[in-house]
Amino acid sequence: MALQTNPFHKIFGLAELQRLRDSWKAAGEKVVFTNGVFDLIHPGHLIYLQEAADLGTKLILAINSDASVKMLGKGDSRPINTEQDRAIIMSALTMIDAVVIFEEETPQIIINVLMPDVLVKGGDYTIDNIVGAKEVLANGGEVKQLQFVEGYSTTAIEQKILTASLKK
Repeated sequence: MALQTNPFHKIFGLAELQRLRDSWKAAGEKVVFTNGVFDLIHPGHLIYLQEAADLGTKLILAINSDASVKMLGKGDSRPINTEQDRAIIMSALTMIDAVVIFEEETPQIIINVLMPDVLVKGGDYTIDNIVGAKEVLANGGEVKQLQFVEGYSTTAIEQKILTASLKK
């Protein structure tokens, strides 16, 4: 059963989030932005998100829509959780101040609109392939790569579940 409400009040459309971001900027908040699928949440995600949040005073998380996940070619079984369910789960995390869902393959449009003070991706990215890095840097912002937390991956969790179900 899909939830039809947002019990955490942190999930925003882009226009609404832009107004919130503007109010944060006016209040002197340092806004950090990151993005991803965040399908099956594991400790690597939580460590990454807390480290990202620690780089500023507000953390915006953009998550790929279901259609966007399909564009990434993660497999027919992905996403496992719907975009709405993933948004609700992520909005429950205290280190996250706002969640927005994007339909495109990348969050370029959202980054251009929100223009965060800090753009963050995992250590498996380089500055050259971080979407929005050029624009954030040109606007005086920072781009940070956080250390990849070894031993954790949604794909590995999915494979472990599939392997266990085949053994039965």
